[in-house]
Amino acid sequence: MAKMIEASVAMLKVIEAWDVKQIYGYAGGSFNSTMHALDVEQERLQYVQVRHEQVGALAAAADAKLTGKIGVAFGSAGPGAVNLLNGLYDAKEDHVPVLALVGQVAHTNMNYDYFQEFAEEPIFSDVAVFNRTVMTPESLPYVVDKAIRTAYRENGVAVVTIPNDFGYVEIPDLNYDSASVPAKLTGIPTIDDEQVKTVLTMIKNAKYPVFHVGQGTRGATEDMMALAERLQVPIILAKGVIPDSFDGNMGSAYRAASKAADELMGITDLVVSVGADYSFAQIMYTTHDFKYVQIELDPGKFGRHHHLDFGVNGDAKVFIKRALALSEPASPSPYYQAAKADMADWKQYLKKLSERTTDPLEYEQVYQEINRVAADDAVFSMDVGDNTINSFRFLKMNPKQKLLTSALFATMGAGVPGAIAAKMSYPDRQAFNIAGDGAFSMVMQDLLTEVKYHLPIFNIVTSNQTLNFIKSEQEDVPQPYYGIDLIDADFAKIAEGMGVKGIRVEHFDQLHAAFETAMTELKAGRPVLIDAKITDKRGLPVEILDVDPTKTSDASVSAFKEKYDANELKPLTSYFKEFNVE
Repeated sequence: MAKMIEASVAMLKVIEAWDVKQIYGYAGGSFNSTMHALDVEQERLQYVQVRHEQVGALAAAADAKLTGKIGVAFGSAGPGAVNLLNGLYDAKEDHVPVLALVGQVAHTNMNYDYFQEFAEEPIFSDVAVFNRTVMTPESLPYVVDKAIRTAYRENGVAVVTIPNDFGYVEIPDLNYDSASVPAKLTGIPTIDDEQVKTVLTMIKNAKYPVFHVGQGTRGATEDMMALAERLQVPIILAKGVIPDSFDGNMGSAYRAASKAADELMGITDLVVSVGADYSFAQIMYTTHDFKYVQIELDPGKFGRHHHLDFGVNGDAKVFIKRALALSEPASPSPYYQAAKADMADWKQYLKKLSERTTDPLEYEQVYQEINRVAADDAVFSMDVGDNTINSFRFLKMNPKQKLLTSALFATMGAGVPGAIAAKMSYPDRQAFNIAGDGAFSMVMQDLLTEVKYHLPIFNIVTSNQTLNFIKSEQEDVPQPYYGIDLIDADFAKIAEGMGVKGIRVEHFDQLHAAFETAMTELKAGRPVLIDAKITDKRGLPVEILDVDPTKTSDASVSAFKEKYDANELKPLTSYFKEFNVE
């Protein structure tokens, strides 16, 4: 007699065979057959109970971003399914593989307007690259395996809807846990040396070239820095990939940006995008004409942000190595020296703000403490809002560290789930959740998840009672501020009520001791939260930079510098003059 196995258990064995270690979700009646299977398989697959399905989906997406492996989350029929969408869209927009298992009522109750029964496939039709309802118990493990393969192939979201009764049915055991599961296998195009030489010639002929460096270059940090120095070309967009200490790294561009990067984008005549995807291209790439070169593994992404002058289909890391091998060292470039001097000017300005030791408490002082206590391999889960800008500017990162955020979808509330995923995937590394009070309050219930699973996560809430990122946008329209004020809360007390050590900080002289206490808690294996009561001061808006009187006026520049305490900042043109850039 053939050996039998419950269909839901067989499905989980398939997931385990893909080297999945945890699955995030919240139990519901229409998912009980899978909950039973999770009970059976708990020694091999950890069920992480979150307090909202959105958090589970965001954590699964964060898992995929951190590890490159598929993240898995689930929700029950109806409300649970709908709650997954926020995290699934985050995965879609940031191009990472995620599997969503969705509960459905028993197949005998489908199409009878049964409690919580509705057509679920349509709501996932836009977000998913694979979207199927299981039709028989026997096909359940097969459909899930196919879903995972598709998610990997497309770097996207796969959704499988499971009628609850199917999971209990016994089907033949086909050794699902020992199935042959290849790694993510795709044909990687070979990069032709003539293509590399063409790009090198374009760089040589450009006056003001820049590299746009993205996550596709991760693992080639040293080579990318060597190529920038060899060709005398500054780097933009490389947070967490190229060390912030590298003086050819200009930081990011547009709002979450450095002064130097935005100034260079205003004059560049050649952008070489190396494994990069730029969320604000529609704004920054349309300011003036330049030639655009793209090194991209996915040919479907060619020209998505700018008219393509030349494209190289292949692995960015391979391109960098070949470019190093095929290039000759460029002569010392006055342009490159001017760019580095401009960035050094910006870094000195940030240093001045960070080292201030007086009240009122400001966000720069908080980041100074974060940098002081952060380990060399820390993982930072950066929530959406002003902390996006502030983290890009003030976190001093190296490539051993990791930075998580909801990059393109930019959903508030990504900080807590990202930190949970970081601690699950890398239990021996520090995990920071850095969030404003607006974003944190959306998901703060999942401090309970940190407590339940004994996750020593460092939660830092920069609380200013304002949706400050939106306030800045309203200021720039301009329009009267409206709908952006937040009622204050004592997040330290809220944390204490959930079993997390809470520390309220209102003055600068409390900050150092608060961080020392927090580190003691973390070393003891407990989560901690610092509620830093900062002002709603706006950071210097580089997207409307006004430091060059030849572009506005002396009076306008003086007012801008006074408002943002930036008297020392010089325009890029002054460094062009200093280094005799044509």
